[in-house]
Formats: sequence, C-alpha cells, structure tokens
Amino acid sequence: MPHKLPTLHRIHPADSVAVALRPIEAGEVVEGLTMLDAIAQGHKVALAAIAAGSPVVKYGQPIGLAARPIAAGEHVHSHNLQTALAGELAYRPGLALPAGVSGAALPRWQGYRRSDGRAATRNEIWVLPTVGCVGITAEAVAREASALHAGKLDGIHAFTHPHGCSQLGDDLSGTRALLAGLAANPNAAGVLLLGLGCESNQLDSLLEAVPPDMHGKVRLLSSQSAGDEMALAASLIDELVEEAALARREELPFSALTIGLKCGGSDGFSGLTANPLLGRLTDSLCAAGGRAILTEIPEIFGAEQALLDRAINAAVFDEAAELVNRFKRYYLDQGLPVSENPSPGNLAGGITTLEEKSLGAVQKGGNAPLCDVISYGQQARHSGLTLLEAPGNDAVSSTALAAAGATMVLFTTGRGTPLGFPVPTVKVASNAALAANKPHWIDFDASCVLRDGPEAADIAFASRIAAIASGESSCAERAGQRAIAIWKRGVTL
Repeated sequence: MPHKLPTLHRIHPADSVAVALRPIEAGEVVEGLTMLDAIAQGHKVALAAIAAGSPVVKYGQPIGLAARPIAAGEHVHSHNLQTALAGELAYRPGLALPAGVSGAALPRWQGYRRSDGRAATRNEIWVLPTVGCVGITAEAVAREASALHAGKLDGIHAFTHPHGCSQLGDDLSGTRALLAGLAANPNAAGVLLLGLGCESNQLDSLLEAVPPDMHGKVRLLSSQSAGDEMALAASLIDELVEEAALARREELPFSALTIGLKCGGSDGFSGLTANPLLGRLTDSLCAAGGRAILTEIPEIFGAEQALLDRAINAAVFDEAAELVNRFKRYYLDQGLPVSENPSPGNLAGGITTLEEKSLGAVQKGGNAPLCDVISYGQQARHSGLTLLEAPGNDAVSSTALAAAGATMVLFTTGRGTPLGFPVPTVKVASNAALAANKPHWIDFDASCVLRDGPEAADIAFASRIAAIASGESSCAERAGQRAIAIWKRGVTL
C-alpha cells in the first residue's frame, strides 16, 4: 500500500530541522508547529529554537552553524545558516568498522563477458582522439562507420575533447590516464586511438598507459602519417567490428556490474529519496561481490569522517584522508574557501551549505565498507566500494567513472540534465515534479520511495537497472547524449 505522505520529514531523531515535502504557507500549523515563514518544497524548517552559533543538525550531523537566533517554525536557509568548514583536518580512525551489509535479492541481467572476466553492458567501438585537432575527424569516422555497420553491434561512438596538446607534466599525464582508462572500459569491445602526429599526447605513450592485456582490442592511427586517414580509419574499424560482432549477451548475476555513483543538480529531496536509493543498491551490490565507485571528492567535505570510518584497513583510511585533504589544499592554493559550494541550483532546491550537500551526497555509497582508493584515470581493482579521485563537475566526474571501469553511471538529480556519458547514464529524479516534467531525461522516479516505501522502490529500481544493463536504452542514449570531459589542471602553452 502507498504510504500517506507527511508534510514535514525529520530524517534523524537528533535533527533540529525537517524538510518540507510540499510548499507550506506562513501561519500554517503543521504537526503542531506554526510556520513563521513560507517554506518551499525541499527547504528546511526549524523544529525548535536554535541559538546563534549553535549547530544546525540534519541527517543526525551538523550541517553548519546558526548565523543568528532561529525560532521554531522559521525557514532555515542561507540567511540564517552558515558553513563551519575551514581547511585541512587531521583525521583519526573511527572506533568501529561496520560488519557489512546483507545483500537483498537482486535480478540477473544479460551482458557481455569479456576475456578478463569483467562484464560489459554494451558492445561498442569507441574512437578516442589523442588531441582536439582530430576531434571532428573522429566524429566523421564514427558517423560513417555507424552507417556502414548498423545492427552489427550496440554502437560506434567518437568521444572528442579539446586537450592533448599544449599541456605539461601532471596535466598531460592526467589527460593520457583518462583516455587510457576509457580505452580499457569493458563496454568498448574495440578502440581506435586517433592521433594527429605532432601533439604532446603521442600515440605510443598513450598506448603504454593502456593496460597491456587490453592492447589486442586497440588500433592506432596517426593522421599526419596516413595518406587518406579516413579510408585507413574505416579499414581499422572494419577489423574491430568483425571481432566485436562475435560477442553475445549471456545471463549474468547482478554482482557482475560495476556501477559509478554520481549526483548532479541536487535539491532538498536528493538526500531523502534518490541518494539513499542508490545507497541501498550499493550495499546489496557490494555484499554480493559487485563493484561500486564513488567520486566527487569536494562533495564529501563535511561528511568525510563517516566515510573514512568505513575503511577496511589503516592503509585505505590514510589514502582516503590524504585524498580529501589534497583536494582541500587544491582549493586553498587557489585562494578559494573549501566551502565554495553549493551551486545556485542547489540553493534554489533547498540545500544551504556544503556540509548539508555532502551528507546527502555520500548516501550514494550506502554503508558498504570502503575497500580501495584510486587515482584519476586508474581502474577499479576490487569488489566493494572504491573512492575515485575526481572533482564534482558532472561531466568531468562522470567521465572519470567510466575511465575507472564503470559500465553504468547512476546519476541522481533534483534539477535535471540531458547530458549522458560514454557508458549508459541512468538519471534518477529525486522528486516527482522533475520526473513528470522531463520524462525524456529521467529513467527512474525516486520519489516512489516516499509514496510506496523503500522496499518496493528498491525492487523496482534494481529491475530498471537490470533492464538498461541488458540493452534497453537509457534516455540519454536515445537522445544521442554521449560526451566526455577531461579534468584540466595545468597551464596551457
């Protein structure tokens, strides 16, 4: 039976604020509390008086400090709530690591088993340019090959970018690592690395960054060295298609999936519906032996201790703590506060501070033990939850998830976006209005958690994920929304 929706939602018994599940008028009495202000849907209201300088608590954790006295029934937002985040911290291991979570029953799906044992949700050919100069050429190559080989496999796609030349040091290494990671993704049955010839990101160096056991599915083409680069590219893709077309889907356990966890354009419902929904799926997947990858390091600030306490050993704890502090130093070295977040869309949706955003965002990782920490462009190596180095930017972090081996990206949003990435990108709406207004963007409406309860929502969501993993197109795929973005960190020559 659907649940009767309350007007206010108190997430944790210790919370001093609740979230409005519908717009509330000033003067309205809700659950015995008189509203002193109008409260927009997804925004916060004080449940009791909060003294100036005292913590404001949501999710059972402080989300900032009261900037002035706040009365019971008052709207709590940027006019009276401020961040308490500063700079780097000295983290200490928690007292206990969760014993683990039990895996709920998960559906099976139809996927492609690769020679290295990993499973793919798509069987595609990817054209990856080494440099922006041949980006348009790569798109033309993929377009012509798609028309010629239509129906033989799941797709042929080019992923262009403006980088690969005029880069130095770690900046160039990051571009190379990201492209090498994409080349190793299981969904790419074959890869054409298309170069120009004179760029900093040389083909031979890029191939060296690709794991050696992946070299068999990779072809190289330097456009300056070829007479007719289009004809030669077509010939190389013909070879790749001939090999890739032999693959067939087979029934696989849900645990064969590697999922990337992402949130973009969050609102006040994201931490109530969509992110916890992903968290419960993550728990079940990891308990069954699958892989989940969490990133967006700046959107962990303020919630990192709870994540660090789940590290499986001291080495993982230290690596995760160092990664979080390194990102904070990245901000501070640019003269920026570590709390330079949320975005205007987040604020409009009811999120006030980065602590609040982070405490909602990390719920995507559920309660699964943190098993590994990997660098930008590096592949996920173990079953369980992995923390990946990447910023919060939607396109950059989603691309990094694909380069880390994710064969699907589960993307929660309270505001909506049409953009998709190299692997199937499943958009999960946090609220019913978004799902209703943008059905061509949204693959799953997580507001069903409030209507139907978590158990029914979890079953429906796992079924939807299995269907898309098995070949049903996501909204972004149907719209042709597939792109990459590379994290640029250095000077441009």
